[in-house]
Amino acid sequence: MIEKDTVKLLRECDAGIQMGVSSIDEVLKYVHSQKLERELVTCKSDHQKLDRDLREALDRFGDDGKDPNPMAKGMSWIKTNVMLAVNESDHTIADLMIDGCNMGVKSLSRYLNQYAAASEDAKDICKRLIKLEEDLAVALREFL
Repeated sequence: MIEKDTVKLLRECDAGIQMGVSSIDEVLKYVHSQKLERELVTCKSDHQKLDRDLREALDRFGDDGKDPNPMAKGMSWIKTNVMLAVNESDHTIADLMIDGCNMGVKSLSRYLNQYAAASEDAKDICKRLIKLEEDLAVALREFL
């Protein structure tokens, strides 16, 4: 049971990291503020560092991970591009990213509870990802 829950939790974290990096990449070209750009680039880098730890953990189980849900990714892309077409501002970017962070925290917290038998290492990766998302959401409030 531990191995099964561990792999499932790591897969969900993998999808979450990919979704976070993809979302940041999607909005970076619209950013006006250098400070906002720094926040997003730093968070992207932190996600990529965590992804390396995640990949090592998945490799130990011989697992390739999980891509984000195509429907969720598509809906996110549409929402981002429509909102930015209407109002290409740092306020809109912050609003979109905070919503994404909050959804990520909610989903990851659910998976952390659902896969309670996962290894402590997998739980630690999930908790670190949740913290990254929470911290970004707080940092972006000043741009609302």
